[in-house]
Amino acid sequence: MARLGELEHAIMNILWTGTEPLTAREVREQLSDRDLAATTVLTVLSRLESKGLVVRDRSSRAHRYRPVDGRDVHVASLMRQALDSAPDSDAALARFADAVTPSEAAALTDALEEAMARRRRDGD
Repeated sequence: MARLGELEHAIMNILWTGTEPLTAREVREQLSDRDLAATTVLTVLSRLESKGLVVRDRSSRAHRYRPVDGRDVHVASLMRQALDSAPDSDAALARFADAVTPSEAAALTDALEEAMARRRRDGD
């Protein structure tokens, strides 16, 4: 999964925080602090679609876009990609563990315990 450019990230943030799919015009309106052409927003949405991050609903005249997955799935994929690219993933994980806050460490511990329980239950 490729990292997002600055405008891609801004558009994904709009889609992730939205409650329903948005048209390119609606996305552009939420980026009113920028002077963007409608074609620029459409181009970025098309790029995000080709990257598999958004889905376009073509059932109405104005296509609507929604994220394929939530922000948490995207962040987890980036973390997995970073870990996979490390020459020593154990060292990278140890450094990461040193960098997290106590509340993040507790959340990570809980998530790891749940994941291991699912794997045992599923026979993986």
